[in-house]
Amino acid sequence: MPDAVIVASARTPIGRAHKGSLVDARADDLAATVVQAALDKVPGLAPEAIEDLYIGASNHTGEQSQNLGRRVAVLLGRDDLPAVTVNRACASSIQTTRMAFHAIRAGEGEAFLSVGAESVSRYRPAPAGTEHPDFAAAQDRTSLRATGGGGTWGDPREEGDLPDYYIPMGQTAENVAELCGISRADQDAFALRSQQRYAAAEAAGSHSRLIAPVKLADGTWMEHDDSPRPGTTLDGLSQLKPVFRPDGTVTAGNSCPLNDGAAALVVVSDTIAATLDAPVQARVIGTAASGLSPEIMGLGPVDATERVLARCGLTTDDLDVIEINEAFAAQVVASQRALGLDEDKVNVNGGAIALGHPFGMTGARLIGQAMQILHENDAELALVTLCVGMGQGMAIVLERVG
Repeated sequence: MPDAVIVASARTPIGRAHKGSLVDARADDLAATVVQAALDKVPGLAPEAIEDLYIGASNHTGEQSQNLGRRVAVLLGRDDLPAVTVNRACASSIQTTRMAFHAIRAGEGEAFLSVGAESVSRYRPAPAGTEHPDFAAAQDRTSLRATGGGGTWGDPREEGDLPDYYIPMGQTAENVAELCGISRADQDAFALRSQQRYAAAEAAGSHSRLIAPVKLADGTWMEHDDSPRPGTTLDGLSQLKPVFRPDGTVTAGNSCPLNDGAAALVVVSDTIAATLDAPVQARVIGTAASGLSPEIMGLGPVDATERVLARCGLTTDDLDVIEINEAFAAQVVASQRALGLDEDKVNVNGGAIALGHPFGMTGARLIGQAMQILHENDAELALVTLCVGMGQGMAIVLERVG
């Protein structure tokens, strides 16, 4: 059975939605840019060897509708390249990598493109009336209710109640903070750490080595992320008001911003990798997805991580590098504590609170970052995991090669 290995990755700089550098950039153009950049790192890969292009995106309206992936293939001049667009919200491009992994292990192709893209700046609203009428009141619900049975964390619904599909993500972070006892001080300290670690990695060139510059409408080039705030202080974070509940703990400073960007991976079989003039970055050794109440979706990494580690015959002690997407500090701190993770291994180059979270892009970006950290530190195993809106989690384990 062939192994699936990753031979190249690339990402755009991440723009701040609505007011950043990529507000005029389409998701399909951003995706085409990073796919080409990733392919340029594997010059020996014949175009006809690429079996399929898988792209993940969280919003499928407007410019991101009607099979975004196929438009990317055509933009690349590859009319012969099939493509599919998938949606597992924040884990969409972990899912596309999983699909490539499965296809290679099944012997249904030897080279795939795993891509993620999101332009929050250019979202178009979904047609009126698409929300399920049974969940019309979900937006008004603001507090965690009595927990009952069901799953590791219980279920924050009263018996017979329906899940809040449409609960705002910030409310889920408040729920997790309340359920798990994550204080405002805990969250602000984590947010500061994310900013500081990002700044240190940026100064060392770690982030820039992953970036494919984007040509902007005015002819200039974007080469750096918009969102990081290197001057962040704990005092400044403590002055921010809660965003989602008047008496809450989740603020703009301890949450990820809204963003635009794209990332791509070239995933091939170990057989074809041996014929290429590009070094293998990592081997995919396992993936897992999990589900839980939408109201506490931030705890999705817990069960997903436990599942993938059991599947791979590993424990958290075996992990050298851990990337947990920073949707909110509350959910990362809660997940980290629940899994007993060593914080010195978690998000060592900073995370989405600093650099941003373009939903469909993030999975592929995290994989690229995890692989780079493995090689920078001569380490062996990495875990990438995310919480997922509407109540899911996803995880993937990578092994460094070379």
